[in-house]
Amino acid sequence: MDFANNSVGVNSAIFIAGALLVWGAGTKLSKYVDLFADRTGLGKAFAGVLLLGGATSLPELATTLTASHSGAAELAGTNLLGGVVMQIAVLAVIDALVVRGRPLTLFSPQSSLLMAGIMLIGLIALASAAVVSGELFAVVGVGFWPVLLFVAYLFSMWVIYRYEGDPRWEPRGEIAQPPESAHDLKDAHHEAFRNVSMSRLVASFFAASVVVLVGGFFVASTGEALAEQTGMGQSIVGATLVALATSLPEVSTTYSAVRFGAYSMAAGNILGTNSLEIALFLPAELVYREGPVFDALQPSAAFLGAIGIIATSLYLWGILERRDRTILGMGIDSFAVLVVYLGGMAIYWTL
Repeated sequence: MDFANNSVGVNSAIFIAGALLVWGAGTKLSKYVDLFADRTGLGKAFAGVLLLGGATSLPELATTLTASHSGAAELAGTNLLGGVVMQIAVLAVIDALVVRGRPLTLFSPQSSLLMAGIMLIGLIALASAAVVSGELFAVVGVGFWPVLLFVAYLFSMWVIYRYEGDPRWEPRGEIAQPPESAHDLKDAHHEAFRNVSMSRLVASFFAASVVVLVGGFFVASTGEALAEQTGMGQSIVGATLVALATSLPEVSTTYSAVRFGAYSMAAGNILGTNSLEIALFLPAELVYREGPVFDALQPSAAFLGAIGIIATSLYLWGILERRDRTILGMGIDSFAVLVVYLGGMAIYWTL
C-alpha cells in the first residue's frame, strides 16, 4: 500500500482516523491492566511498566517496522527518541488537567518508579551514545548498539520486577488521595467487570492491543508520506507529528489511570513505554536493510535523547521530594518538564 500516491488531504484524513483508533483502544487498556493487577496481585507500578507500557508501545512498534522497512530509518529513530520526551510531557499535561491542586508525583510514592526512571535514563544515555558514535560493528547485518540496547532493556525489567517485590526503603510523609477522589469511579468499573472471567479480560486486552497496532500502522505510513509531501523532512515529522500520534495510547491510558486513582500505574506506563521505545531500535535494525540504523540518524537526534534525560530526571526529583506546591495548577516538576520540552523542541527545529 503506497500512501505517497494519495493527496495530502487523503493522507491527513487517514492519519486522523488512525490516531482516533489508537486513542479509542488506548482508553480501554488501562482499565484492563488495572483489573488484571488487582486480580493477580501484580504491583501497579510494575504492571504499568510491563503490561501497559508494552501495549501502548504497539504504535511505536508499527511505526518503527513500517518506516524502517521502507528505508525511512531517520523517521523511525527520531520518532523513538522524540516520543520519550513527549510522553514525559504527557504526564505534565495530565497533572495540569486532571489532578488539580496538588502535584501528580505526590500521589506516586513508589520507590520502584525511581528504579524504573534510573533504568530509563541509562537506556537513553546508551542510545544517545550510539547516535553520536555511529555503529561500531555488525554481525550478520545486525549492529552492536541495537542488541546492547535490547539486552539492557530486558535487564532493566528484571531489576524493576525484583526491586518492587522487595523494596529497600519506603517513602515517608503524607500519602493521600487528591481533592477529587477517583475511588467511586474505580469501584463502579470493578463492579461492572465483577462477573467477567480472567480469560475474557485477557482476550479484551489483546483485542484492544490489536486495534492500537492497526491504528499505529496507518499513522506511521501516512506520517512518512506527509513528511515527503509537505517537505518538512523525516526528522521533524518523526520527532513531532508521528511522535504525537503514536503517543495517543499513553495519553488516553494515563488519563484513564489517573481518573481511576492508579497514579503509580500511570507513571509506570510512561516510564515503561519509554524504556521499550529504546529497545525498539533492534526491530528497526532487523528490518532496515540499507545499513546500520544508527548510521542513518543525524547527530541532532542525540539532542532529543538529552532532553529525554532531563525531563525524566525532573520527574524523579518530583517523586523523590514529594512537595505539594504547584504552579498554574500543576506540580513544579510538571511545569519544569513542559518548559524543557517546549524549549528543547524549539531548539531542535533549528538544528
